[in-house]
Amino acid sequence: MVDTVSSLAARVHELQVAIMTEGPGAVGTAGFHDVVARATALGPEGTWLAAAGHASLGELACLHGQTDLAVFHFDAAVTAGYNDCVALHVGPLRPLHHDPRFRAPYQRMRITAADLDEFFWLHQEMQLMSQDAQSAAVDNIGRLDNGGSLLPQAPLPTREPNTAGVLITRIDLAAVQTALRRVALKLDFQRSSGNTSLDLIDGLWDDSRALRDARHADDLDSRRQRAAEGRAFVERPGAGTALVPCPPLGSITYQG
Repeated sequence: MVDTVSSLAARVHELQVAIMTEGPGAVGTAGFHDVVARATALGPEGTWLAAAGHASLGELACLHGQTDLAVFHFDAAVTAGYNDCVALHVGPLRPLHHDPRFRAPYQRMRITAADLDEFFWLHQEMQLMSQDAQSAAVDNIGRLDNGGSLLPQAPLPTREPNTAGVLITRIDLAAVQTALRRVALKLDFQRSSGNTSLDLIDGLWDDSRALRDARHADDLDSRRQRAAEGRAFVERPGAGTALVPCPPLGSITYQG
């Protein structure tokens, strides 16, 4: 099969979902090294995907306390066009902020005001959907019906970004959305199976309550869907499109 930008982007998405659902240890780094090699072979059109691979490898190295390797991959990611300055302020990466080898590539990154707006939105949406998933899990405790709840998700932005780095974080958000939905479906299946088992064991099935639970769940799903649709990204009128340095390292507050 011949590699394309679309096929490699799908591969990055697949690897990100695997990390979120199976854990970094279960996935390893071979897949991302493969993405870097194959994206590099595509030439200029694949450069941003090589950046995505290096950024992921940098994050994994940081999580494993491999500072030298993390700095190497982040430097390579920036060289290939990575510029998500918001992501570089997440908790696990903050210890790198005082390392001059990390600060140097950060200071080389350039971004537009319009793209920075989207970066903030993308990361905020990751947090909000995670909160929705946690809320749904709590709401479903004790739910007696066997229905499922498909977690709503806000639509991905469709604007033409000024920098290709934005495309990387769109994949990250899409991966979060996919991973959370898979976990929610698994929990729904477990709950449904548990309800069926209890009914078979003691026969104490309450049809009226199950119907009420289903209606209540549908109402909550509708509310979450409207809220997600209302969170769709809206470009800020007049947002700048000139390339400028990213906000100073340490100036962005992000709890992701």
